[in-house]
Amino acid sequence: MYNRNNNALNHNQARLISSINKGLGIFFLVGCLILASVPTVLCRTTAPIVYVAGDGSGDFNCDGKDDHIQINQALKFVADNSKYTTVYLKGPFTYVIDDTLLIGSNTILEGDSTAVIKLVDNAGWATMKPLIKQMSSYGNNNIVIRGFEVDVNHDGNLKVAKGKGYYNVIYFLYCKNVTVCDMHMHDGHGDGLRIKYSENIQFYNNTIYRLGHDGMFAIECQNVEAWNNTITCRTNSALRVWNSNHVKLHDNLIDSFYHWSAGGPGIQVEKSAGIMDDIEIYNNTIHHTYGPGIWLFSYDTSSATRDQGKNVHIHHNIFYNTGTNPSITWVGGIITNGFEDTVIENNVFDSIYHSAIAHMDMTGGSSTYAPAGDGYTTIVRNNIIVNTLPRTKEPSGTGYGVINYLPGTHTFVLENNCLYNNKAGNYKNCASTTDIYADPLFADLENHDYHLKSKAGRWNGERWVKDKVTSPCIDAGYSLSDYANEPEDNGDRINIGRYGNTIYASLSGTYPVDNMRILYLRNL
Repeated sequence: MYNRNNNALNHNQARLISSINKGLGIFFLVGCLILASVPTVLCRTTAPIVYVAGDGSGDFNCDGKDDHIQINQALKFVADNSKYTTVYLKGPFTYVIDDTLLIGSNTILEGDSTAVIKLVDNAGWATMKPLIKQMSSYGNNNIVIRGFEVDVNHDGNLKVAKGKGYYNVIYFLYCKNVTVCDMHMHDGHGDGLRIKYSENIQFYNNTIYRLGHDGMFAIECQNVEAWNNTITCRTNSALRVWNSNHVKLHDNLIDSFYHWSAGGPGIQVEKSAGIMDDIEIYNNTIHHTYGPGIWLFSYDTSSATRDQGKNVHIHHNIFYNTGTNPSITWVGGIITNGFEDTVIENNVFDSIYHSAIAHMDMTGGSSTYAPAGDGYTTIVRNNIIVNTLPRTKEPSGTGYGVINYLPGTHTFVLENNCLYNNKAGNYKNCASTTDIYADPLFADLENHDYHLKSKAGRWNGERWVKDKVTSPCIDAGYSLSDYANEPEDNGDRINIGRYGNTIYASLSGTYPVDNMRILYLRNL
């Protein structure tokens, strides 16, 4: 009996074990089927990065044709799975796309510098269809695009016009917290980053070459910052803001090339409505632009908002050889109208075509494109303006340092500037009682080193050196301007020019150049 019961128990145990094993087998099979329906990303990468490659090593793999399909699959996977944050494009490989890439919230799209997104030949897309946009029409938040190259294939898509919205690289609407950095974008028909109705935008460390409109174009945006970009313009500007506020554009290197398609201004600030009272443009080098270096203008005629374009601060920039366009009259260094209490200070303007600074509208000087009003004041102080040249189109009456074409509504306040060797003279329809007229004695004008020579000491990029002469612009700036950032001996007064009130301001008096000062500067 005992043995029979024991045998029965063993038999029941065997049946139970077999049943369990069958259940586990079915569960395993179902699990495998489920996993088979999920991209291999779960098996081949460590969260939070999803890799896209062209050599078979990625979680999603491309073959150089219709690569938007796999990249969009990767972007959708990250958007649908909160543990994942990043789609990474592996290089060296060129990903050819024939449709828009769609990026969601909380997503980073990045890649190797040798990873290239390239628009297909003869794409035939409609205007305003970009290479990259947000997934939701209502906007997405917390987006980063960085690190790779975009070839917009201008020469492979010659059937469309530049500057008409074709093949913008990135176009976002209603987004918050957008960063575009360390990108190389080139050879296009449209914008690099076009962004509208958005806020908290950072655009930096990008190299942009001959796109077809603006490098960055922010429309009705808030909190926009663009810095450390190197941009060669085509068709329009390097950086442009329209009806946007709380904007900083700084430390950019901007130029153009001499060609009918070379573009307009280096930086364009434009107002047709709303509030624009917190705009700062500083530490940029802008040269050889086809249009003006900076074009600041308003055509807002609304009584409610017309006077809310004000307090733009343009300082510590270098402009040279801007305004080369032979077909327009609104060239120069800074062309402005319609903004109140603009402050332009501590800039250098060298060999500018037409005028270093002018009040005018784009029609050539009349007030038809500028808002009417009881007056707009621009304060110009501590600038150096040299070697201004006549413009190419309608050169007569041009080549002055400062010109006011709108004396009925616009006024210049000129304080402690240095003007020298301007072809037609220093002023047209304006005047100053405190400006000086002397050679500023730059360190190396030919090579665009605009530090001021000084017997006491001048920074040459590596160390302090002494000159045999001292610039008349040292300690000659506006008496109420801050000079606290200038090293001692600073003469208790700001220097005129680009380096006034900076740690690289040339020294006053005969204070000795020593290693302690060099150490001081390097530690700042």
